[in-house]
Amino acid sequence: MNKVNEEEAVVKAYDSKLMKRLLKYALPFKWQLLAVIMLMFVGTGLDLLRPMLIKNAIDNDINGYKGAYTIVQSPAEGSIKLGNGYVIKGANKDGKAVSMVYYNKKYYIVDSKVKENGSFTLNVDKFTQDGNIYNAYQLSNEQIRILRAADVSDLIKTVIYTLLICISVFLLGYLSFYILQKTGQKIIFDIRNDLFRKVEGLSLSFYDKNPVGRLVTRVTNDVEALNEMYTGVLVYLFKDIFILVGILIAIFSMNVKLALIILCSVPFVIIGSAIFKKYDRDAYREVRAKLAKINSSLSENISGMRTVQIYHVEDKMFNKFNEINKSYFKSSMKQLTIFALFRPSVDLVSTLTLAVLLWFGGVKVLNQEIAVGVLFAFVSYLMQFFQPIFDLTEKYDILQSSMASAERIFMLMDNESEIKDLEEPTSIDRLKGEIEFKNVWFAYNEEQWVLRDVSFKIRPGEKIAFVGATGAGKTSIISLISRLYDIQKGEILIDGINIKHMNQHDLRRNLATVLQDVFLFTGDVKGNVRLNDESITDEDVIKACKYVNADKFIEKLPNKYDDMVNERGTTFSQGERQLIAFARAIAFNPPILVLDEATSNIDTETERLIQDALSKITKDRTTIIVAHRLSTIKNADKIIVLHKGKIREIGNHEELISKEGLYYNLYKLQYKELENPA
Repeated sequence: MNKVNEEEAVVKAYDSKLMKRLLKYALPFKWQLLAVIMLMFVGTGLDLLRPMLIKNAIDNDINGYKGAYTIVQSPAEGSIKLGNGYVIKGANKDGKAVSMVYYNKKYYIVDSKVKENGSFTLNVDKFTQDGNIYNAYQLSNEQIRILRAADVSDLIKTVIYTLLICISVFLLGYLSFYILQKTGQKIIFDIRNDLFRKVEGLSLSFYDKNPVGRLVTRVTNDVEALNEMYTGVLVYLFKDIFILVGILIAIFSMNVKLALIILCSVPFVIIGSAIFKKYDRDAYREVRAKLAKINSSLSENISGMRTVQIYHVEDKMFNKFNEINKSYFKSSMKQLTIFALFRPSVDLVSTLTLAVLLWFGGVKVLNQEIAVGVLFAFVSYLMQFFQPIFDLTEKYDILQSSMASAERIFMLMDNESEIKDLEEPTSIDRLKGEIEFKNVWFAYNEEQWVLRDVSFKIRPGEKIAFVGATGAGKTSIISLISRLYDIQKGEILIDGINIKHMNQHDLRRNLATVLQDVFLFTGDVKGNVRLNDESITDEDVIKACKYVNADKFIEKLPNKYDDMVNERGTTFSQGERQLIAFARAIAFNPPILVLDEATSNIDTETERLIQDALSKITKDRTTIIVAHRLSTIKNADKIIVLHKGKIREIGNHEELISKEGLYYNLYKLQYKELENPA
């Protein structure tokens, strides 16, 4: 089985070799990514300052009345007169220390330093604590305003600083997000281009074995999964680390015991994460495998819709798809259930940690061991502490997805099913058109030979026809001339040069093939003739269409050569599509023209137009015709009859008729009764 099909192969959560290959795509953008990391570092640092600012505002400003106050003999700025002295905020060695007390919604100045954590009674103007009685003076609103003016000023500054930090964090976050997303899109652009170029270079034998739906999944879903890794994991991983390290530094600097309470929750989260990863990895692998089956089924059914509807098997095909869809749904729900259990579990650990923190920290606040602001800061940091843990868990899920997608993408990129050129191929320009097969053996699958020791020679400008029963090897020969497949034995020479020694682009530039089933691309008529080759002008397109009589129906279209073409050209008849294909071949002006059953499905009138065109376009060109309808090859210079992969007869029409061999039998089956109706 081809590796690309191994959807259920075991995928590591992290693969260093895959990661190195992925990082190579990010290397050209290292400065942009470094800038994002630095912006995140600054933004995270500012964001972690907010709890500290609020802590200081609570302890130093809102609860600032608990600070030091002094009665001095002389008035000073910010002082109030009280008795025979003046009260100022702050310590002063030349005065007497006093305290401000908040009691029964009123503020008092007590003429002594009191214990903040001690019990007391206050009766009008007397303050009693530990048996000591001090004078107490109730403060008016104006006196309070004067004494606490500095607290109000500092609080306003804190609010301004907080607003500035919020704005800065927003701007830094926006800038880092924009740069990161733009860089991620550029990286994905390069990966998608490399992958599509690889897909274009794979041989047709690869496509014979791999469903289109799975290949589409590679270029779309799997590449998009990598986008999430580049933009959501690699750089944001640094941000999460910055947050965790910053929080640990902040909490240990404030209070070691409270910090250890938060750290005690980490082992429970680690154990839960390990259990989650184990089950999530298996569930995710199953989801990806089922998704690939859905894409494959969709592609197959949509491509074969004509057959489905003709045979009226819509219900049967729906039932088949429904089973695949149900299987995918069950796998998705299984993964969702695992994740749904994990997230609330971490929330539970977070809540329990918060409860312990509030209990332990609250007791310390009541005992005046820590300030209220410290406890507030710890609660804030605890909420921030678990967010990176959530993020890291989700990033693991993304990383799991990315590793699985990267493995499949690089399997495709490393696929050896491609036709390779020599490092220094023979330089060719326009070929003359001499073609020779020398003892050619070819098989699509090992030892199941389609061609057996085939040898023939075609001179430049000759018109050669291949005939034979279905499966004789006719189409294989023209595929080999274009080197869509490589032969196992023998040689194929054009103008005396082995085609394996030629550059594929140079070789195919000298060939034009018109197939029985013409493929038209979405676009307009002239775009389907020139196939994005801008060297072919509009005049060349019109000239080619007139040359093959395609202009007769194109001129009747609403927009003529600019008329839109649906995917596969479904709005055109088979004959019209083949006329466009003829025009396409002529527009490229090749020395070798290949017609593979090109007139087998064309009505009589259209065939007459094509026969007229053929008589002109085959002049001075080596022409190879594969046909069941012998009327198209009667005038061929040479007819080669194939049977079971071997050449049985060679000659012109008259010579082969006179031999009364295989060709004679084919001719008799198609035309004898028409010539002798009696």
